[in-house]
Amino acid sequence: MNAARSSLALVWVLALSGCQDVLPDIDLERMIDQPRGRAFAASAYFDDGRLMQSPPVDTVARSHALEAEEDADGRVGRDYVSRVRMPIDRGLLLRGRTRFEIYCAACHGLDGRGISLVAENMLLRKPPSLIDEPVRSFAAGRVYSAITHGYGLMPAYQRDLSVHDRWSVVAYLHVLQRSQSSPIAALPAHVRQAAFEVLR
Repeated sequence: MNAARSSLALVWVLALSGCQDVLPDIDLERMIDQPRGRAFAASAYFDDGRLMQSPPVDTVARSHALEAEEDADGRVGRDYVSRVRMPIDRGLLLRGRTRFEIYCAACHGLDGRGISLVAENMLLRKPPSLIDEPVRSFAAGRVYSAITHGYGLMPAYQRDLSVHDRWSVVAYLHVLQRSQSSPIAALPAHVRQAAFEVLR
């Protein structure tokens, strides 16, 4: 058995040593000096002989916003919009809650008070409370703009959250702000009763 294995190994060694003449040498310079075309240069790859090709019909530039300015950026001119830009229903709020818990709660906490394990370890600047002043008084568009473009150490979430999802987070944050600051006496009677039953 060992003799058979040794013979097989020898065959492989001989075969591989013979392949060195067949395989091309490794050329790492191709990683450094890669052939590429220059803008406006000619090219034999395309039928029209041009390197720069027109985009396909109906292509939309990535920088082009399909939504209205106030929907896409949270502003009209230089002013922030005051209200969430879409109908608020249970589905929107539930979506906002899940997006908030995924993207915002790690730093701002599940209740929005800026208290979390991540926040405790942020030495340069702690994340602010989102349910207290001054954030509580911010226009909806200002909060939306911060989510879109980032603010301070907070990254921009424009690529991670769609326009709809960003507005849903703003809507959920408004609910969170109200839930953390409204006195129980201000609640409707049936909601107040349900709250007391939960507290028991």
